[in-house]
Amino acid sequence: MTEPVAPPPEDAPAAPAYAEPDWQRLDPRMLLVHPVSELIKFLPVVIGLFVASRATGRGLGLQLLAVVVPIAIGLVRYWTTRYRITADRIELEHGLLSRHAVATPLDRVRTVDLTASPIHRLLSLTTVRIGTGSSAEEGLDLDGLPADRARDLRARLLHSIAPAAEHAPDPVTAVGERVVARFEPRWLGYAPFTSAGLVLVAGVIGVGSQVVDGLGLLEGLDPASLGDQAVRLGALVAIPVAILGALVLAAAFSVVGYLLTNGNFALSHTTPDGSWHVRRGLLTTRETSVDADRLRGASIGEPLGLRMAGGARLSAIVTGLDRSQSGSEALLPPTPRSLVDRVAADVIGTSTPVHATLSAHGPRARSRRYLRALVPSLVVAGGLVAAAVVLDGWTWLLGPAIVIPLLGLGLGHDRARALGHGLVEGWLVARSGSLTRSRELLADDAIIGWNLRQTWFQRRAGLATLVATTAGGSQSVTVLDVPASDGVALADAAVPGLVSQFLVDAPR
Repeated sequence: MTEPVAPPPEDAPAAPAYAEPDWQRLDPRMLLVHPVSELIKFLPVVIGLFVASRATGRGLGLQLLAVVVPIAIGLVRYWTTRYRITADRIELEHGLLSRHAVATPLDRVRTVDLTASPIHRLLSLTTVRIGTGSSAEEGLDLDGLPADRARDLRARLLHSIAPAAEHAPDPVTAVGERVVARFEPRWLGYAPFTSAGLVLVAGVIGVGSQVVDGLGLLEGLDPASLGDQAVRLGALVAIPVAILGALVLAAAFSVVGYLLTNGNFALSHTTPDGSWHVRRGLLTTRETSVDADRLRGASIGEPLGLRMAGGARLSAIVTGLDRSQSGSEALLPPTPRSLVDRVAADVIGTSTPVHATLSAHGPRARSRRYLRALVPSLVVAGGLVAAAVVLDGWTWLLGPAIVIPLLGLGLGHDRARALGHGLVEGWLVARSGSLTRSRELLADDAIIGWNLRQTWFQRRAGLATLVATTAGGSQSVTVLDVPASDGVALADAAVPGLVSQFLVDAPR
């Protein structure tokens, strides 16, 4: 006689609606994606084998090997990958010779991003990247799932980590979605004022030089004759021409890179959960969601180039993300400053901290900004002057020796003008920097501690660096070179009682 199975206890956690307790394989259409991906990954090896086959005369065998092996690896990758979602965790296993297993508890899920390459989009597939807020190795990728199923999984996973509301709506039911910002062609005008173009140009020059050298395209050129031509042209002409050419290339590459990365950009806000959704990418699309319950503030980035063009970028300060997941914090790419301010006010729920006039740090703090910019520039200028005096024909270095200190003076002035802080409507606001200026907006209830640091030079000037620690973003917001007494007062006003208990003259 068999005994009846006892019912589960009432307090046992119920399996979520999206739970798949049995091991599942990825979508069968990945049988088309994986071989193509492996072929692309092994493309340099494939090309090398094709070249070797022509040189050795063993054409057919090496060519078949170059094609069959990557395809076989792609097929094995599909058949050895499986996953399952239980009541409390997500598990992923993959690998043939070296089996790799990853298990992530649902309560540690912090981000769920959707990424689709052109091949994925052609087959209506998506890669689900699940981050845990710790090291990148502890996250997992489900590559790939049907697009509609991936979005459903993302919505349910994000809902499962949000604090339960008394009458929480079903996360899959239709919610109100408001588009806050959408890509506009005029945004491309801000691309040349970012550093991305220079990075792309450097990469293209590096790869191109290797290809040209490998193909022997420069064998007929005489470096000595090129040097003689440069000397005849004159440094005053050759250097500006080279700089102008590099700037034109950087601008062109930055526009193309901006379009590929941020084409089809859309930032939307959903209700009633209050989450923010970012979709971007012209060829490879990426969808990121920021849960409102983990949003602790915003950061307005104002690099020098963007600032000169009247632009800025916006990031969210989100709890549970490490530095490797900083891309999940981006809310706006380089766009008009007016749009950034409007969206920042929308994100934090008030516009006052975004536009508030900040408290200055005084003449001693300004002097430090000037000194830290001028001293290195004067050292470099002195070296150039010495080289111009010692070396014959290098008197043209006197020009840069005059310009560099002037640039240092301008940099110091800009840094001094940027210093400021404030506590506005429950938000800590800190601004500093010149080349990479930022305005940080952090909710005072997100501050979990304070660090007050002083170097020997700061102590002589009565200044300090005040650091508000938090669980979101870069884990801190820094108020640079603030008068020590003002820093203590700011910390005590933001989090009453936290700092005052450690002061020597604090009331007992």
